[in-house]
Amino acid sequence: MPSRIPPAPAIESTRPGWLLWWPVIVMMLGTLLSYVDRGVLAVLSPMILADTKMSAQAYGEVISAFSIAYTISTVVWGSLIDRIGLRLGMAISVAIWMFSSAGHSLVSTFAGFALARAALGAGEGAMFPGGFRTAMDTLPVQKQARGIAIAYSGSSAGSILAPLMIMPVAIAFGWRIAFLATPALAMVWLCLWLGTVKTLSFAHPVRAQKMVFPNVLERRFWSLVASYALGALPVGAVVYLAPLYLSRAYGMTAATLGHVLWIPPAGLEAGFFFWGWIADRFAPGNPRPAWLFGVMSVFALPGAAITSFHSAAAAIALLSSTLFASAGFVVVALRTGALAYKREQRSMAAGIASSSFSAAVALVMPFCGRLFDAHLYSRAFLIVAVAPLVGTTIWYLMPARHLEDSRAASNGV
Repeated sequence: MPSRIPPAPAIESTRPGWLLWWPVIVMMLGTLLSYVDRGVLAVLSPMILADTKMSAQAYGEVISAFSIAYTISTVVWGSLIDRIGLRLGMAISVAIWMFSSAGHSLVSTFAGFALARAALGAGEGAMFPGGFRTAMDTLPVQKQARGIAIAYSGSSAGSILAPLMIMPVAIAFGWRIAFLATPALAMVWLCLWLGTVKTLSFAHPVRAQKMVFPNVLERRFWSLVASYALGALPVGAVVYLAPLYLSRAYGMTAATLGHVLWIPPAGLEAGFFFWGWIADRFAPGNPRPAWLFGVMSVFALPGAAITSFHSAAAAIALLSSTLFASAGFVVVALRTGALAYKREQRSMAAGIASSSFSAAVALVMPFCGRLFDAHLYSRAFLIVAVAPLVGTTIWYLMPARHLEDSRAASNGV
């Protein structure tokens, strides 16, 4: 059994009370906006598919275009942020995804949506590496998992708010106008972020001396990929599949979806804070908390029974519980995997995790789209529910010798 990595000395901060959390709160708001932005397509998918005559498989391939671009860009952004810093890196990233988001309002074909979606994925790839780096650089080790949870909770909050914000606009003005709402809000956030980074100096503004990219031959790389990509897979799959399933299986209209689609992401939001607290309380420096991964995997399994109920309420409850379990993998797998990398490579480690997650979504979504076209919903949700257990099993069986070096490599993690 590997021993715990000794906790690092506490980060000294002159920021009192809640100001200690302010940088990660700002990153949470940025992640929230990015997820509202990427959630517009999912929320409006029944409306867009009916208008453009795209199939569910084509829709899945459009999602894959985003995921493929995101897979590549998040690794690049992670290494770039390590090199040029958070302030400039996030500014460039947000500028790219603002223009890409607005571009969705101008397209009508599969190729147009795929291109706009790929550009959006290229721009949004910096959000998770930036949020992770912010939490790790501004908080003491005993608060870092909760800091990650706060920064990343914007993803679930954005998924909650997307239908509530976007559906009324789309119903009133059409789905094209709905794609123009988030770029304006992102401009406001960018001003807030630039002011935050300027006025609140980070505790450890360590930068890499050169661009460093992941080594795919290392065991620590694949350990992080397996635990994060497969463990967090339901986060992507459920968000994209839930609107189609609820509309097709239960005949929900666009207006009804706008009232219920916030519920599953609420489970994700609760999961971020619950598992973040568990990790900080019971495994703050443990590089191999196998019991915790096992518990999270078991929590995800009931999602396979989503189609077994005739009640829409039961289906929504299971969708919510699946996202609740997957939130743990977002926080714990990333926190655990990062312990094997140097402090100046934190954004790169987050890039590896986000990239592998997007790759998994890109591979699975077209297949799930075909299953949906064939009305084989149960098979699609079975794949989603079992993925975390498969990822945990791979993570558990992998050799852990690299952890001997991680103690020295972490150096203050």
